[in-house]
Amino acid sequence: MRIALISILILAAALVAGLALWRQFDKRADRAEMERLIAAQPSDPARFTPEMVADLPEPARRFFSFAIAEGTPLFTVARIEMEGQFGMGDAAAPGYMPMHATQVLAAPDGFVWAMSAGAGAFRMSGSDSGSWTRFWLYGVVPVARLGGNPDHRRAAFGRYVAEAVFWTPAAVLPGPGVTWAPVSDDTARVTMRHDGLEQSVEVTVAADGRPLQVSFQRWSDANPEKVYRLQPFGGYLSEFREFGGFTLPTHVEAGNMFETEDYFPFFIVDITDISFPQPDR
Repeated sequence: MRIALISILILAAALVAGLALWRQFDKRADRAEMERLIAAQPSDPARFTPEMVADLPEPARRFFSFAIAEGTPLFTVARIEMEGQFGMGDAAAPGYMPMHATQVLAAPDGFVWAMSAGAGAFRMSGSDSGSWTRFWLYGVVPVARLGGNPDHRRAAFGRYVAEAVFWTPAAVLPGPGVTWAPVSDDTARVTMRHDGLEQSVEVTVAADGRPLQVSFQRWSDANPEKVYRLQPFGGYLSEFREFGGFTLPTHVEAGNMFETEDYFPFFIVDITDISFPQPDR
């Protein structure tokens, strides 16, 4: 009996150690992907001029004139620190958890969102990227490992193109792979194409050009059938601050089924810092 108990304890310790090592491998992958994306930052970017957006639809011109000060270096990769709430439920029972996250956003190349959430007896951590979704309980129990397929890649592309509109506006200036079209007096549509993927996002702006909301059709399985399909996604933007010549929203509320009766803002964050890191060259 004693030998059996010792064997069980040894096996349990080995399992915990193995899971902890697995978690460290995930964190290492997060850091490596962040470094890869930061390497895409232009080292000597052009500086913003109104002429760059002179041919765009009027709402888009208003947006860029608000979001980017003339003469601002056009950095396209941002590191974003955020805190807020992450909903694990639905509109009827949101299940919000306090959350902190660091994100590297580098459209069109990708993103990494590394988060920790929860309090008390329930704590969760993990990351999202263009290649994976990985979440852990207490840092040692894997509860979600998704990705590595076309559906996940397409869904992730929609997310980070939309976020680029309001957090890295230099990345959505017109150019190769990025076009703009009018929708209404206050709304314009940007379409980004990259590596076989295409995503359109509509941005609605105020009279002074500040973006009020973004909306798009996202490829998602966040539905009762758990089937991937296009469905509404979007969010509201507010509390703008200046970061290195960019005027960006620091409060974002976003979720599935945007502007429908089923809308659930599962992502509610306040930005504590945005920087434009330079790679080690």
